[in-house]
Amino acid sequence: MEMDWIWGLAGGLLIGLGGATYLLGNGRIMGASGIIGGLVDKSGWSTGKERIAFLAGVFLMPMLLMPFYSGVDTHVTGNLVVLIAAGLLVGVGTRIANGCTSGHGVCGISRFSLRGMTATVFYILAGGLSVVFFRHILGVI
Repeated sequence: MEMDWIWGLAGGLLIGLGGATYLLGNGRIMGASGIIGGLVDKSGWSTGKERIAFLAGVFLMPMLLMPFYSGVDTHVTGNLVVLIAAGLLVGVGTRIANGCTSGHGVCGISRFSLRGMTATVFYILAGGLSVVFFRHILGVI
């Protein structure tokens, strides 16, 4: 049996640990789209230092962990334009949905938030339908 699933488990544990640390450290919910959105639309500049520190950790931690996952094929495209477009589309989607999977899925479900649970169900359904469409109908992934 391939052991690639362990990386998903480790990532999930790190996101959960980050959410708990963020909540215990400053009493606020860790929603990545809200953290970034507050910097972009200037509504969160009063807590700008902690937001920037969080985002720095999100970007720097994978670089620190690279020696531990060398040789793991992530299947990420090398096409920078596609990566940027994907990131922008995810950002727009999270603003439309009033949150992302870290806010709704990890933090919302753990607080028994009906909105978080509902959003997570729809995220999972949309992801599943996307895989069916792009892999099995279009055959592009």
